[in-house]
Amino acid sequence: MPYFKQEVTGMPSAKLKIAILDMYDNHPNEGMRCIKQLIADFFVQEKVQGRFDLFNVRAKNEFPGLDYDIYISTGGPGSPLPEGAPWEKPYFSLIEQLFAHNRQEEKKKYLFLICHSFQMVVHHLQLAEVNKRKSTSFGVMPVHRTGDGFDEAYFQGLPEPFYVVDSRDYQVVKPNMKRIQALGAQVLSLEKIRPHIALERAVMAIRFSDEIFGTQFHPEADSEGMLHYFLTEEKKEIVIKNHGESKYYEMIERLDDPEKIMLTETIIIPRFLQTAAANLLEPQLTF
Repeated sequence: MPYFKQEVTGMPSAKLKIAILDMYDNHPNEGMRCIKQLIADFFVQEKVQGRFDLFNVRAKNEFPGLDYDIYISTGGPGSPLPEGAPWEKPYFSLIEQLFAHNRQEEKKKYLFLICHSFQMVVHHLQLAEVNKRKSTSFGVMPVHRTGDGFDEAYFQGLPEPFYVVDSRDYQVVKPNMKRIQALGAQVLSLEKIRPHIALERAVMAIRFSDEIFGTQFHPEADSEGMLHYFLTEEKKEIVIKNHGESKYYEMIERLDDPEKIMLTETIIIPRFLQTAAANLLEPQLTF
């Protein structure tokens, strides 16, 4: 059973059910607030009647069934590599069921994977190597499209490079292009160019299929909320202690720029939700 339910009523009688897979393991975070707000705004702005339910996967072993239309699996703390936790098998079983459903059924299921979830699924499908970084990547960073990324519908309207919130101790590197091509997937973006560092750039986004998409960054990040959060003295001191004063002020400046995080937040996940709704609710809705 989900630990949270919210119903948002719009004008049409059509209804969407969204499952949020909470991977935060009861750790405090900003991501959940941002995801809930994006979904609530989508229901209202697109006049869709629907609801979203939250499932506490890691802390309570809670899972949705296949009766939802859209699934969003969040970021989270710790290692994305298997550790034998009781929730791991049912989690990957659900992911495999969603892929299998989409291969067999006309009405599809949509899935968005964020950061920790993205890393887990990439490792599970053996699409690339997932390993620990030499140091934490934290801040507002540029990411660059690959060739396929320039044709990606969820990136249309973003500049090149575009800016994202990055917060991770692990990384997806050395993509296995044979497996990626066999799946019909596409690598869409890579982390910032670092000519002075002789390390491979991490994969930052993959389209796994027409319905399944993932990013190693946080497209849900709310610029206004995060700015307020990091301007508090407590959070300012933590960031400066761990990442330095220059990194802190660079992040604050980029959070306050309407062409960076503010823009990314309004495009990627909203477009994912619009695309899913347009396909799932046709012909009731057109976008």
